[in-house]
Amino acid sequence: MPSLSKRLEKALNEQIVRELESAYVYLSMCAYFEAQNLRGMAHWMRLQAQEEIKHAMKIFDFVNDRGGRVELGAIEKPPVEFKSPLEAFQKALAHEQKITKCINDLYDLADDEDDYPTEVMLQWFIDEQVEEEKSASEVVEQLKLVGDNGAGLLVLDQKLGQRQPEEDEDDED
Repeated sequence: MPSLSKRLEKALNEQIVRELESAYVYLSMCAYFEAQNLRGMAHWMRLQAQEEIKHAMKIFDFVNDRGGRVELGAIEKPPVEFKSPLEAFQKALAHEQKITKCINDLYDLADDEDDYPTEVMLQWFIDEQVEEEKSASEVVEQLKLVGDNGAGLLVLDQKLGQRQPEEDEDDED
């Protein structure tokens, strides 16, 4: 199997950083929700952060498996304050939409480079992003329905606290 082109290697390295930045963003949101005593939402964000680290490592391993060189870049400080739980989840959704665009751009680059193994790997991410956006969007819509109803917010918080971690595909074998 041919190794990664330098262009694709650089782009994948940038995506590793974006995935790690995503984890950092979600950990910051987790801390915000902990401070608000919304433990269920904090739990949801913590699991989201863990997923993003797994995504970064999936690309990390892929670059290494293809004979590339992983080079990690700096991670920016994430936002730490939000006006409301709704704003935090709206920002999470917007972040996922940004990541979706980045994944789609990577896929286009892999296609331009005729790099089929990278296209196959990125297809998993494309499917994953559909789920990521759907999940965040559902919470945004539920928070809009709840509005200023404190009891409704607590019920939603409890529901989000029941989220289970994703099973690793390696565990399914």
